[in-house]
Amino acid sequence: MNNIAAIDILGIKINNVSMQETIDVIEGIIKSKAPYYIVTPNADHIVKLNHDSQFRAAYNEAFLLLADGMLVLWAAKFLGSPLKEKVSGSDILPRLCEVSREKGYKLFFLGGKPGSASKAADILKNKHPALQIVGVYSPPFGFENDEAENRRIAEMIRSAGPDILFVGLGAPKQEKWIYRHYKELGVPVSIGVGGTFEFVAGVVRRAPLWMQKSGLEWLWRLAMEPKRLWRRYLVEDMEFFWLVLKQKINIK
Repeated sequence: MNNIAAIDILGIKINNVSMQETIDVIEGIIKSKAPYYIVTPNADHIVKLNHDSQFRAAYNEAFLLLADGMLVLWAAKFLGSPLKEKVSGSDILPRLCEVSREKGYKLFFLGGKPGSASKAADILKNKHPALQIVGVYSPPFGFENDEAENRRIAEMIRSAGPDILFVGLGAPKQEKWIYRHYKELGVPVSIGVGGTFEFVAGVVRRAPLWMQKSGLEWLWRLAMEPKRLWRRYLVEDMEFFWLVLKQKINIK
């Protein structure tokens, strides 16, 4: 664990850092060459952590926990300990691409819907010609339970030697996979980025900036993918509000 200031939201120690401070920490990790990983808690993650011990174990070993979502920022403020800034996986990937272009860091994209990671890589390399994306792979469905496939992926990543591994498998799959494999991979920084490859590739349209800043990105995503997301946003994540209220009034 790090010694960076953190805010407790429902037992999750979320680091109180800005985007630039996050970049500085990541660059320090890359220089150390030791393997670490980063998670990006949002309301959905925090609810799932209460029901999934393996997911919580993955969170407990993460080096950095970044607030992903305006609901988390609002909860922190409501609890009397405001966070500096939202630092989501969807925002940190393009920012790290800019930094990596300047500093020569090597990137690997793992996951995403078929073709989306490759398309995202092409778009980013066109935008940043000096960017080094040393590997892209979208594994087949259910790969996480295939020992031979996981060995093949690990060897692929080790051979490429990236400084940063972006894993777009969705939560909690991406966090659990990173937790199980980050030490053998030896990559300095692994980050779960959910559907970010699809956003960059244009496969899924991201919410307009005003909706992101006003906390309505969830509504946009629900409108884009109602069959997949209705239960998460309209049923499961409602528990978040009750849990935050319980913390506020100190109900056990």
